[in-house]
Amino acid sequence: MYIYILIILASFSYGIFLFIKDSRNFFAGILLTFGSLGLLFLLIMFLSNLSPLINVISTLAIFGGIPLCIVGIGFFLIKNGYIMKHKEGRRLANLLSLILGVNILIIVSLSLILIFKGSQLNSGVHATILAIILLAIYFGFLFFSYLVYSYAYQMLPVNKDLDYVIVLGSGLIGDKVPPLLKSRLDKGIEIYSQQLSKGNHTKIVVSGGQGSDEIIPEAVAMKKYLVSQGIPELDILVEDKSTTTYENMKFSKNIMNNISKNYSCIFVSNNYHVFRASIYARKAGLKANGVGAPTAFYFLPSALIREYIAILVLYKKINLLAILFILLLVSHSFFPNFI
Repeated sequence: MYIYILIILASFSYGIFLFIKDSRNFFAGILLTFGSLGLLFLLIMFLSNLSPLINVISTLAIFGGIPLCIVGIGFFLIKNGYIMKHKEGRRLANLLSLILGVNILIIVSLSLILIFKGSQLNSGVHATILAIILLAIYFGFLFFSYLVYSYAYQMLPVNKDLDYVIVLGSGLIGDKVPPLLKSRLDKGIEIYSQQLSKGNHTKIVVSGGQGSDEIIPEAVAMKKYLVSQGIPELDILVEDKSTTTYENMKFSKNIMNNISKNYSCIFVSNNYHVFRASIYARKAGLKANGVGAPTAFYFLPSALIREYIAILVLYKKINLLAILFILLLVSHSFFPNFI
């Protein structure tokens, strides 16, 4: 028992250390989530020993409430997937919530089979189902960590004086700014106005190149929108070469460095994209945290899933090792002579 307490405390403490060192570190989020859940579990165990009523309530919550919540999330995602398909079309990116919802219900069904029929299954089927469930737990925990930490990251206060506000680009409709990009620009204008009211000479950096299906660079359309909203052209810097989020950060950094090496800045993106963008800012060596612009609620689930998948790809080597470890562990448990 003491070793588990030590692991939990060590995870939480090291997570805090990483967070203080750089809040854009995803491993800080994983460790803090693991440590927080561990501390919550220890608290529940402690309180359960003090009161039979608390013991009953906690048991019902863990073995009844949590599974029901998971099933409810599955049905919610399926419903959201149909809404996305109706509003945004049948592209794979718009069906991610539907796919995840179906998979959650499949995992729940497999778990029930393992619980109630596990002893009747042959070793191969048993091992396969167990491996699928363990992989689902692993990726489910990472997704939960991502959601919690991504939300918490956006709660960080922006109270310092800023020299620059970087607004990240996204796809255009013709030469016009669509609602998704408009929300980013409006958030940038809001921060810019706040800085002006404090007497700061803040500039807005619009960052976005020209995609293969776009008739003008995103940054050009963004500047046009800002000017239409009353932002002076002299307060707008244009970065129109980037084609990825990493390049957004790198090229914007170059523009600011050419003016002065000593500056403070933040970047603006949509709320679902802010945390992954912060990882790219870190990779580009740009000292900037992010601020999230609002996104339509129905759009969020699929967008968050897409962002999560992209983060998994960023750390693909670690995730591949984790998958291999789980598969080897299950294989060795059922077929020790083959491993």
